[in-house]
Amino acid sequence: MVSQVSEAVLDVIADALVDKGYILLSDIIPDYISLALLEKMQAEQNIKFKEAAIGRGVEQQINTDIRSDKISWLDNQDHTDREYLSIMNQLKDGLNRRLFMGLFDFESHYAVYEPGAFYKKHVDALHGSQNRILSTVFFLNPDWQECDGGELVIYDEFDQPLDVVSPKIGTLVLFLSERFPHEVRQTFKTRNSIAGWFRVSNANHGF
Repeated sequence: MVSQVSEAVLDVIADALVDKGYILLSDIIPDYISLALLEKMQAEQNIKFKEAAIGRGVEQQINTDIRSDKISWLDNQDHTDREYLSIMNQLKDGLNRRLFMGLFDFESHYAVYEPGAFYKKHVDALHGSQNRILSTVFFLNPDWQECDGGELVIYDEFDQPLDVVSPKIGTLVLFLSERFPHEVRQTFKTRNSIAGWFRVSNANHGF
């Protein structure tokens, strides 16, 4: 049975995106899905994961001075991935109904940060590019402690920290891709997450 996102939760998310541009949620993904995603991730980390690149298209390159995580893309043909992607699809449809954002599709990958790994401050979409509109990060780390590091730091337009998010399992972060620079601080313990982006099919959207 596919987990359903309530209309009330969709209302809360939409209001937060309008009011401040981002939101942290702790209970939108059922525990059984989180644990299944973590189990799959751990089983495949030495098989399917590759060094993450920066840039897009022909400009894509590996630069471990900027980011040092390893990634593997989610696949809608995989049962475990499909349950998570179904929830993201519900978010897409619900936000389109409320905010006319024109979200068209969703891409996402698992990201593993081994001890010492990080991702320096960056923006997910170049201003005006209309490629990635809404970013998501979902954390898969049980028993995470403050001393383990690996926080997601969200900055405002003046490069001042808005939020420092511990990557505890079950936490989902959504934020407007063009608006918020962010970074992953160095982790001192293996850190697992799923990064994703809702995109539009053209340059026109009503949000």
